[in-house]
Amino acid sequence: MHLDELRALLARHARPDGGTAIDGVLISKVERSNAPSASMSGTVLAVIAQGAKRLALGDRVYEYRAGQYLVASVDLPVTGHFTEASPDRPALGFGLTLQPAAIAELLLQAAGDIPRSGSALPGIAVSDASDELLDAVIRLLRLLDRPRDLAVLAPLTIREILWRLITGEQGAIVRQLGLADSSLTHIARAVHWIRDHYRQSFRVEDVARLSGMSVSAFYRHFQAVTAMSPIQFQKQIRLQEARLLLATHPSDVTGVGQRVGYDSPSQFSREYRRQFGAPPSIDSAQLRGAGRSAASSLP
Repeated sequence: MHLDELRALLARHARPDGGTAIDGVLISKVERSNAPSASMSGTVLAVIAQGAKRLALGDRVYEYRAGQYLVASVDLPVTGHFTEASPDRPALGFGLTLQPAAIAELLLQAAGDIPRSGSALPGIAVSDASDELLDAVIRLLRLLDRPRDLAVLAPLTIREILWRLITGEQGAIVRQLGLADSSLTHIARAVHWIRDHYRQSFRVEDVARLSGMSVSAFYRHFQAVTAMSPIQFQKQIRLQEARLLLATHPSDVTGVGQRVGYDSPSQFSREYRRQFGAPPSIDSAQLRGAGRSAASSLP
């Protein structure tokens, strides 16, 4: 029953831009399976009500379908696509941006009732959605039909959704977002630094120091969260940025490679082909020919 109503609400309120009248809430409706597309995950809860999606992060592959949810606690470079979607039965999903401050507030209110995890945890996880979580998501979406109640009740219902996540199967991953001294916070600092400085070379020792961790602890936790080494992570960011630039500068492959940090055109072409399955010039032409569209507003 939960999924039936959730599907109906998502189908009714889906918009082309994926947005809704509730800040931080997204709705995805995709009518055909598509080729894998690279993007950043964001820090998000994504619930699938119909269809299925596959997501790759480094050497990890996540698959989730109707009745399951994915949480991403760090903004990571991922490649994903819907594997089950058609005009008659489109893929339908709900997304909620996870705000660290809101999670921290709940953890403070719960005081000592919430355990802490000292181990390194992945940045992305998939689980079955509980009835309580689905019920809260449905009640939040019902408010889209009641504009008068929206401003007052939406924040309360979002708090409930966050509480269901914090106390659910993947609670340890979500709780890290709200803990200022968690290993995730230290790794997120490094992730943001690498994303902002992806064009320049760096030493892992320097980024570990920036994160306030020893080199060995930093490398271990970074690998656990991102499924990549720091250098591999930088390469993912460079190649994703290059693909975006090639959409507007398709004839300047060498220049695009240099702009994202590659000194060697041959290395850029080789790594680009390994990542996207075709050399930069051919891939950019294929993207333009297909009228490149986003896979969805959800990870």
